[in-house]
Amino acid sequence: MEMQNQRLSPLVKISTLYESLRTSEQKVADYINSHPEEVIYLSITALAEKCEISESSVIRLCKVLGFEGYQDLRISMARSLVEPVKYIHEELEETDDVNKIIHKVMVANMKAIEDTMKVLVSADVEKAIEALAKARKIEFYGLGGSGAVAFDAHHKFFKYGIPCFAFNDPHMQIMSAAMLGEEDVVIGISHSGSTKDIVSSLKMALDSGATTICITSSEKSPVTKVSSIKLIVSARELSFKPEPMASRIAQLTVIDVLSVGVALKRENIVINNLEKSRKALITKRY
Repeated sequence: MEMQNQRLSPLVKISTLYESLRTSEQKVADYINSHPEEVIYLSITALAEKCEISESSVIRLCKVLGFEGYQDLRISMARSLVEPVKYIHEELEETDDVNKIIHKVMVANMKAIEDTMKVLVSADVEKAIEALAKARKIEFYGLGGSGAVAFDAHHKFFKYGIPCFAFNDPHMQIMSAAMLGEEDVVIGISHSGSTKDIVSSLKMALDSGATTICITSSEKSPVTKVSSIKLIVSARELSFKPEPMASRIAQLTVIDVLSVGVALKRENIVINNLEKSRKALITKRY
């Protein structure tokens, strides 16, 4: 019976248990029933705001329905609403040939950059550049695909001669964050903005006095609450996909914007260090 209950979709569970729910829980249930396809893209903060209730009420409903938390609920919703092939890519169809795959992937990536241009606030970008240009040390935190973006960022800023580190291990992140100070800057990268380890590491860095910057696709996500500056990228893809694609391209592009902005702020030093790097690499090429 328990296994059978686990296989029930969240909408069926809501229908079965609706009358026993608290008023605040019914508000969430009503929104999920009315906007099931939207909910799988919403962060817990955004859903709570739309329902005008607390995040704890959302979590409580999830528990009542038999889920471990909101993420577990969204995954179950996606399983019942989204075709399995969409977990690979939102635009993909089972019958797509190579030409269609090329077109759909590239168009999605280009659209992510175009949409990010529309939502990225230039004043926030300027604040981030100013903070990074003056930083004693910069750290980049990311996990999974966002971890790769963190290492790409490290590669760019390292060549400028700015002391910087990239961590994709949660333990290393939070230990390092605890030792930061007011002259340091941390960039946390998270597509969903709800990754617990990134949020806790940025909070530790913020509590230590550092300036914290997040790059995320969700403006109302938990990571924005522990960020001095938030930079929003736009990429509509399932935040719990094993490997988000378009969002990673948007994140990398924002890192490029920041690195160019910082380079211009520290132009003489940066050009000198880039020249040193270029000369050092001569012996590594034929």
